Amino acid sequence: MGGIYAVAGILHIAAPAPFVSIVPPWVPAPAAVVALTGVAELAGAAGLLQRFSRGLRKAAAWGLAAYALCVWPANVQHMLIDLARPDQGLGLAYHIPRLAFQPVLIWWALWAGGVTDWPRGSRP
Repeated sequence: MGGIYAVAGILHIAAPAPFVSIVPPWVPAPAAVVALTGVAELAGAAGLLQRFSRGLRKAAAWGLAAYALCVWPANVQHMLIDLARPDQGLGLAYHIPRLAFQPVLIWWALWAGGVTDWPRGSRP
């Protein structure tokens, strides 16, 4: 998971245009928000990948879980933009699973950071 968020963070900073285009209109300064989300992804990835502090890994996990929740509106906006196109863009077959997978991303961040071991049980 740390690697996935590291790549996503780099993409948000190096090639922000696709991400800026799906920021909901009520979010101020979309380019700055996308850049900050890239920094948040990189920080979360670094926190998950380090092995020196269990507390830092857990903090990174909580941060990435909150991040996944906060970017959900951009995913909804992306769906609305696509469905308004004559060709319907990527369509519901792409967007519905993407939206439904968001809670899994939240859980996965918490699991990767050692916050939860559900469904297996508690971590030692």
